[in-house]
Amino acid sequence: MSTVTEKIDAKLVKELREKSGAPMGDCLKALQESKGNMEEAFVILRKRGMASAQKKASRTTNEGAVGHYIHAGGKIGVIVEVNCESDFVARTEDFQDLLKDLAMHIAATDPRYIRKEDVTAEDLEREKDIYRAQTAAMGKPANVVEKIVEGKMGKFYEEVCLLEQPFIKEQSLSIKDVIASKVGKLGENITVRRFARFKVGDPNWTVAQTRAAEEVPAVE
Repeated sequence: MSTVTEKIDAKLVKELREKSGAPMGDCLKALQESKGNMEEAFVILRKRGMASAQKKASRTTNEGAVGHYIHAGGKIGVIVEVNCESDFVARTEDFQDLLKDLAMHIAATDPRYIRKEDVTAEDLEREKDIYRAQTAAMGKPANVVEKIVEGKMGKFYEEVCLLEQPFIKEQSLSIKDVIASKVGKLGENITVRRFARFKVGDPNWTVAQTRAAEEVPAVE
């Protein structure tokens, strides 16, 4: 009697592995649960990756590496620091690939912050005031205005916060999803600590750092 495992084509497992970055065994299990449906299996892996990342989120990340990306022609440059728990993981191909992807993504999208929690109170209030004025001008009642404003803030975070942005290589994934998949695969907490983005001729360069990182004392 054939089993579900025997019905899953090895090529399908490989395809999901390449798309998600998850281990082959996890890809097989996800495909078994989804009865061979690639999209459903991908969602299953994303949920597991996020769950794994949340469990490890409290772990200290004192190791890591600095990655960089120079855009074609040398007009845009990015330096990014990504932390993990061990030097061993920092030297793996998967971690180094993540560094490159993040640096390239930052060069393309120019985020202003790393996390939603890093957005300053001043920026939040300014954006909310703009949205309130726009919505009120449409004649909406106050309670409706606030609901619309909150909805618009989600789009604002997606535009300015690195972790909330759709990954340029795979728009169905956010950067948070991409990092979570690496956490699930490598078994360590991974965090973006800071980055800097420079563009030739632009006097306003971008430097972002997580608030948690700001609390870490500098090494003398």
